[in-house]
Amino acid sequence: MAQLLTDTEIQAQVSRLSGWTVEASKLQTTRKLKDFIGAVEFVNKLVEPAESLGHHPDIEISYNKVTITLTTHDAGGLTQNDFELAEIISQIS
Repeated sequence: MAQLLTDTEIQAQVSRLSGWTVEASKLQTTRKLKDFIGAVEFVNKLVEPAESLGHHPDIEISYNKVTITLTTHDAGGLTQNDFELAEIISQIS
């Protein structure tokens, strides 16, 4: 099982991520795309990195907005896996 990060480690890592916030042991960002099709296309780009890391985000689509939430469910909070995937997601356009 992945090791939970301390509050200090979490704050240090989230400070390096633009557009991400931490709330209730979850790392979250919202992307606004052109339209619904753009939102779905963006979500489809998340499949390969999530599968390759074996770490899957919670995803919510509301028309042209995609909210991505990361947490390591089996560890009960945030781990290095969440921040690794967040860094990858941050580079996807």
